[in-house]
Amino acid sequence: MIRYSIWLNEALGAGNRHAVAALGQFGNAKAIYEAGAEKRAASRLFTPKELSRMTKVTLQDAAAIEEECARCGIRLIALGAPDYPYCLSVIDDPPVLLYVKGTMPDFDQTPAICIVGPRAVSDFGKKAAYSLSYRLAKAGMTVVSGGALGCDTFAHKGALKAGGVTALVMGCGMESDYLEENRELRDQVSQNGCLISEVSPHTPASKFSFPSRNRILSALCVATVLVEAGQRSGALITASHASEQGRDVFVIPGNPNLPQYAGSNALLRDGAKPLLDAGDIFGEYLPRFPGRIHVEEAFRKEPEEKKEIVHKKLSNNTLSKNAEMVYNHIRGKQFYPEDITDTGLTVGEILTALTELEFEMMIRAVPGGRYEIV
Repeated sequence: MIRYSIWLNEALGAGNRHAVAALGQFGNAKAIYEAGAEKRAASRLFTPKELSRMTKVTLQDAAAIEEECARCGIRLIALGAPDYPYCLSVIDDPPVLLYVKGTMPDFDQTPAICIVGPRAVSDFGKKAAYSLSYRLAKAGMTVVSGGALGCDTFAHKGALKAGGVTALVMGCGMESDYLEENRELRDQVSQNGCLISEVSPHTPASKFSFPSRNRILSALCVATVLVEAGQRSGALITASHASEQGRDVFVIPGNPNLPQYAGSNALLRDGAKPLLDAGDIFGEYLPRFPGRIHVEEAFRKEPEEKKEIVHKKLSNNTLSKNAEMVYNHIRGKQFYPEDITDTGLTVGEILTALTELEFEMMIRAVPGGRYEIV
């Protein structure tokens, strides 16, 4: 039966509401396929272009995708299947099909929080995304984000560092060549949570795929946290979906004089909940999920011996390659950023790497614009 769901998804495209309506009228994807072109046209559910696509896409095409998923270790979950998340199924336009790599958490029983923000996120935003996701994951909550550079990356890394569960919802196929620099991160997520997409493995990214993807990000979660967003930030789309779906929206307040907070601060004015620390989320959802959120774990400190081993031997598998390179070029206990040379990295890349190392508690800032190894 899954092959027919692949066919329907390929024929109509991701986020197509006609597909959901057709499933309701015909019963299942196989019935839609076997109805034939004439009955599909008579249903008046589809546009001429959609009817044409449903003829051109073949069951053999769907079989090839099914075989590719088997080779890549990708599981397929159709709308209506027992393991399809209920929280996702009840939105107006649920995906007909989910492609999943890794172990999908139980989104209906364990609270998940979506953390979003811009690719060009500020240093404060990076630290906020990382530390918040770390606390949430430590407490047993699932962190969901989109795997993009910037805020998304730091959200996933915080959860990974905590040894928690994170889900990465992609706006393209899992085997596409989009954003190769984050492939290592996606591999780590698939081993400590899962990758989720609603399109076949080699589907490329497009300007339409990410806004469509954002509705899945918010629907899987009890709340969406907006770290920061300018007036035209794509993160605002996710927050809008969350509101429409009846989910909570939290916003980290920002300086009203800075443009990167214009969009997110506007949401606060319109009724979004201010988020000052992780405790605001714990207080909101502890009563709703008794026994599922372990606040004491979120603030438990690691033994000094463990931290020393991680820092000195660089046995940290969540570091980016740039951060690892910069760490290996540090000379002396204390240093200035300009002391780090011969890395081949730009000044901006070095500063971003230093920020990452600071979040990982491997270095810390000291007065005078210097850092020191912890």
